[in-house]
Amino acid sequence: MSIVGIGEDGLEGLTALARGLVKDAEIVFGGKRHLGLAAPLIRGAARPWPSPFERAVEEVLAYRGRQVCVLASGDPFVYGVGAVLLRHVDPRETLAVPVPSTFSLAVARLGWALPEVTALSLHGRSLDLVRPHLQPGARVLALTSDGDGPAALARLLADIGFGASRMSVLEALGGPGERQRVTTAGDFDLGDVGALNAVAIEVEAAPGARVLGRVAGLSDELFEHDGQITKREIRAITLSALCPRRGELLWDVGAGAGSVAIEWMLADPSMRAVALEARGERAARIRRNAAAFGVPALEIVEGRAPAAFDGLAQPDAVFVGGGASDAGLLDAAMDALRPGGRLVVNAVTLEAEAMLLACRARLGGGRLGGGRLGGELIRVAIARAEPIGRMEAWRSAMPLTQWTWVKP
Repeated sequence: MSIVGIGEDGLEGLTALARGLVKDAEIVFGGKRHLGLAAPLIRGAARPWPSPFERAVEEVLAYRGRQVCVLASGDPFVYGVGAVLLRHVDPRETLAVPVPSTFSLAVARLGWALPEVTALSLHGRSLDLVRPHLQPGARVLALTSDGDGPAALARLLADIGFGASRMSVLEALGGPGERQRVTTAGDFDLGDVGALNAVAIEVEAAPGARVLGRVAGLSDELFEHDGQITKREIRAITLSALCPRRGELLWDVGAGAGSVAIEWMLADPSMRAVALEARGERAARIRRNAAAFGVPALEIVEGRAPAAFDGLAQPDAVFVGGGASDAGLLDAAMDALRPGGRLVVNAVTLEAEAMLLACRARLGGGRLGGGRLGGELIRVAIARAEPIGRMEAWRSAMPLTQWTWVKP
């Protein structure tokens, strides 16, 4: 199987090797646009991608072992079909010939250094994914879904305090119809934008813009909540104990506002999380928060634990922020974890604390067990300076007991 990248310049941009692969193929797969660009070379059967696209991989694999050529945009491994196919095919069975990606062409036009740019695909995805990357002075390159995408992206930026950001709309890069236009998010008025476009953003934040910090413990004020939220200082300690690692899955049990699951996902684009919440209005609030923080892929399960655990993918970490004293919850969470997985439980009530102490003792905690098999306990007390009349004094929050356990 061969995977050939083709740009807007069509046949002119193909090497002799790429041309030969297209000519010699019995079957050529690709989008209608790609097949049209390569039509003069195609001698075999031309097969446009099916709709929905999910069936495309099955169709290609059905011809495994024959002379098959797959056409893709630019570099097939930059948000392209090449990466999708190679999840199912050994790379040694393929020969890939890329051409410059849209991102490479864009930075060449702008004079930017690609390693210093955040490159995103918003094609068929939520625009909210751009939110965590809106850092003052940052440069962001985003692929959009269609001609309406740049305007929609501009509205989002303007709505959350980034209206002064410079936006370059680059269309049909590398082809005869290439065009570049510049405006700002707040003044965006570009019309007749081509469907094949990328948007380059030079981020400028107004005072009060929704800039998301890069470390755990974001301000409580950024979250929509009804008071049921893991407060920022405790959240930072909790995320440290959960120890997020690339590609891992978290269960956030009794998620409240979803703050722990959301910050877990912000740690790295590969992170996954499930927020379990028994109350419908809170589940809806978590969904809004996830969008506002740019992690719309957060999975939300409305139901009471541990019954709500049924059918969920096995977690690498579990956080219990509420309901630790509920019958069977801790045992079910411990059973669900992968070996080496982390369980972190925050308790504020005496009943929940007693449950943690008993569980730790059963597992081998205390002086005789050395505290390892039974996990680790810490006590956290936070006090904030608050006004009392014309003066200020320390007002203490309820102390919290946190138990961290690693499954053998």
